Amino acid sequence: MSPVGFDLLYENGPCLVVNKPGGLLTQGPPGIDSLELRVKQFVKERDNKSGKTYLSVLHRLDRPVSGALILCKNVRAARRVADQFQRREIEKVYWALVEGRVADDSGTWTDFMRKIPDVAKAERVDPDHPGAKKGVLHFRRVAEMPDRSLLEIRLETGRMHQIRLQAAGRGHAILGDFLYGSTALFGPATDDPRGRWIALHAKSLRFQHPMTRDEVTIEAPLPRPWWPEKRF
Repeated sequence: MSPVGFDLLYENGPCLVVNKPGGLLTQGPPGIDSLELRVKQFVKERDNKSGKTYLSVLHRLDRPVSGALILCKNVRAARRVADQFQRREIEKVYWALVEGRVADDSGTWTDFMRKIPDVAKAERVDPDHPGAKKGVLHFRRVAEMPDRSLLEIRLETGRMHQIRLQAAGRGHAILGDFLYGSTALFGPATDDPRGRWIALHAKSLRFQHPMTRDEVTIEAPLPRPWWPEKRF
């Protein structure tokens, strides 16, 4: 990781893509460390800006998740990228290292889920349960080991903790994800549970640049905590 606390993967005009480390909030309240705060500080110091620095956070990754995030430095660019998210035109690919051997080479997982009230956690429910929302993802098994599997995942929907919940619900909790039943440690050691990582990484993004209209594809390299696991 660079000295500024994140890796800048791409910058063209008002559009940036950064590689968020695990254990870091995408956004946080004033005075709390977050990716948004780090990037704002970096841009302000690098460009010698005075006053407030505009930065639009267009999507989020859960705190323990690493990977690629798009940010915009002006309102027009942010609106155009937000429209792409709304129309589901932005392709996001994730890698997940999960416990156990996933039997199928590829497939689709479909569940109904909801956020548990007053708790930062989701659960699978019956389709007719109040607040139930349909979650769909498509996976491909990239590699397997005796006790774990590496999956490439493409989301069709974007529900709270969707990948984490759907994998765990099939007996394949993501490594390090104690919230959803993992028993395996992952990432750097820390006494603060809020700083823990899980083995879920937003590996690539494909989108249309909001100003040039060029198609942009960005790969986020696997961060250092993945390296001991790279037996695949």
